[in-house]
Amino acid sequence: MPTIILSTSNARYSHASFGLRCLLANMQELQSQTVLLEFTINDSTTDMLAELLLHNPAVIGFGVYVWNVEPLTRLVRDLKQVRPAVQIVIGGPEVSYETGDQEIVRLADYVITGEADTAFRDLCRQLLSGTAPAERILHAALPPLQELQSPYDHYTAEDIAHRVIYVEASRGCPFTCEFCLSALDIPVRTFPLVPFLASLQSLLDRGLRRFKFVDRTFNLNLRISSAIL
Repeated sequence: MPTIILSTSNARYSHASFGLRCLLANMQELQSQTVLLEFTINDSTTDMLAELLLHNPAVIGFGVYVWNVEPLTRLVRDLKQVRPAVQIVIGGPEVSYETGDQEIVRLADYVITGEADTAFRDLCRQLLSGTAPAERILHAALPPLQELQSPYDHYTAEDIAHRVIYVEASRGCPFTCEFCLSALDIPVRTFPLVPFLASLQSLLDRGLRRFKFVDRTFNLNLRISSAIL
């Protein structure tokens, strides 16, 4: 079966990619042929290229952030030169709000803006079936949080022992600060509390003692934050 790769360059090894694990958790029937490969911004382009191509991928999805846009641009450029048939899909905050002038956007085959939890899976289905969408820039609809699969089982024992583990109880922000992209994420949506607490308990049972929340405002809903605490 053709391989799908989810990849990114983290700022350092200790930062496990939460976004990629959210995508992997929601791949459904494609999950068995999806590989998660994480690099750091200090890895060489040649080494990353070699490891990616070792899996003979049909589709590679990259998470693009402010700290990795430059090395990933070089990597995507080399990928398209060496293996032009590989479909490159990019997403993440660095390409969700500016798609007009960035080189990595020009190099990639597709860009998914916004929350791609299910949109990446849907695009992969189209690409693997030979029914590629006509548009290169795809704007993901907001996924209903209660329908998303939990990403927390995709943290390995190695992750829990040695890396920062990110969790997410809500998405969006109620404030409209002009300097912050989170001001565009309105309204605030919360994950169902009972299964979220069960996920936290599972991580506790596996030995995790430090949780890093990516919520914009952890204590916005005191009922939920109190239940978590």
